[in-house]
Amino acid sequence: MAIVVTGLGLSQTGTQRAIQQLPEEVTFAFAASGNSLQRWMQEARRGGHEILLQVPFEPFDYPANDPGPDTLLTWKPVSKNIESLHRAMGEITNYTGIMNYQGGRFLSDPNAMEPVLRDIGKRGLLFLDDGTAAQSKTAVIAKGTEAPYAFADVQLDKQLDVNAIIQKLDELERVAKRNGQAIGVAAAFDESIDAIAQWTQEAAMRGVEVVGVAALTNDPKRP
Repeated sequence: MAIVVTGLGLSQTGTQRAIQQLPEEVTFAFAASGNSLQRWMQEARRGGHEILLQVPFEPFDYPANDPGPDTLLTWKPVSKNIESLHRAMGEITNYTGIMNYQGGRFLSDPNAMEPVLRDIGKRGLLFLDDGTAAQSKTAVIAKGTEAPYAFADVQLDKQLDVNAIIQKLDELERVAKRNGQAIGVAAAFDESIDAIAQWTQEAAMRGVEVVGVAALTNDPKRP
């Protein structure tokens, strides 16, 4: 199973706590709009963490809900979205893939998503869909591109309470046992970091293996 902590770089204290307290098996997703990203990325890599880059995609309630500058938008020309993607990609290095930051509308629009996924795949990167968009077309589109892809199975911190998050991690473990693997996603809140740090320590004693998210992708090029 994989655990992905998202939104790194947005809060300096949250990012520092995640890097200091979480075991290297936890995957870190840095927000392209975050601060001091190169420094935090280097610290995370020194700690052995796999890294993803979160790129802002258009949500259904845009522009009332604006994920930030350079958000990829369904009505923009493909070339402009690819430019925005590349600007985000230039913020840090050493990441294995891209993850959406919001983006319900963009993920559900095949015409907008296909060229973006194709570009990601050509660069040898994976795409992780955070699993929050019920109408997401990621799986259908990715199969026609070269992009390895995966979906989060469980949102771990919808309820910001350590015990509730631990219960969600237990649920993630059950999903992994049932399906052979599972991916959980949480934001870099204090409660999430504390719960994941505690749970992964106990899970290791039970023989539960936490791996980087790249190990759990579907690869269209794989036979």
